[in-house]
Amino acid sequence: MTSAPLPALPYALIATDLDGTLLRAGDGISARSSGALAAARAAGARHIIVTGRPVPQVRHVLDGLGYTGLAVCAQGAQVYDAARGRLLHSVSMDRELAEVALGKIEAEIGEVYAAVNQEGLDAEMLMGPGYRMWHPHLPTVRVARRSDLWSAPINKVLLQHPELDDDELTRVARSVVGDLVNVTMAGEHTVELQPPGIDKASGLARAADVLGVHAARTIAFGDMPNDIPMFAWAAWGVAMANSHPELVAVADELTLSNEADGIAVVLERLFA
Repeated sequence: MTSAPLPALPYALIATDLDGTLLRAGDGISARSSGALAAARAAGARHIIVTGRPVPQVRHVLDGLGYTGLAVCAQGAQVYDAARGRLLHSVSMDRELAEVALGKIEAEIGEVYAAVNQEGLDAEMLMGPGYRMWHPHLPTVRVARRSDLWSAPINKVLLQHPELDDDELTRVARSVVGDLVNVTMAGEHTVELQPPGIDKASGLARAADVLGVHAARTIAFGDMPNDIPMFAWAAWGVAMANSHPELVAVADELTLSNEADGIAVVLERLFA
């Protein structure tokens, strides 16, 4: 007598953003969400964290979660092996290109405040004059001059404007330099410039290839416009209730907020 074949997993790969998605306020994850992910892993699914934060600004979170998988960081520019503490892949941003892009944006809308995430496992975030860090728990270094931002290799540039809101700053920057760099909004007060061709989809595709998992078997969770490429790549995209309208518009499903365990609600249904 032959046994019946095991049912196929609903999804073999679960890709989750961190801020506003998996994490609650204070960079923590609830017991319910942790349990739902553990149940999905026990069923055979893999979990990949896909975040805009570079490795130095997310490693403490991964350690606190006991996370030992792959993490796509820096908006897709880095693939990090948390178990081994090393980068599997990293793309730096041309600093001359970054300067040119900033100049073109400022020619259109006046002075912008800029910061950079430097490249590497132990790199720093440098903030130029006027730039304000809205996440005080993340370490930063203030520099005196814009030119000091280019002192070492970087993987992205962060922008703020004294008057324009995030949506308008993103729109203008994309219209001016969208053919030179990737422009995205990653969160409140977080408009970013990345190397061309780099986004969460490119990073997730690379990490998924390492695991031998395809887009057609991937479910993705997010909350901001920088998650749109990831939703386009994955088979199913789930937006949190607290998501930006641009992401909701392209999502396949809307769940509860990050504070209300929206990820757990979906995973419990799929992997019950």
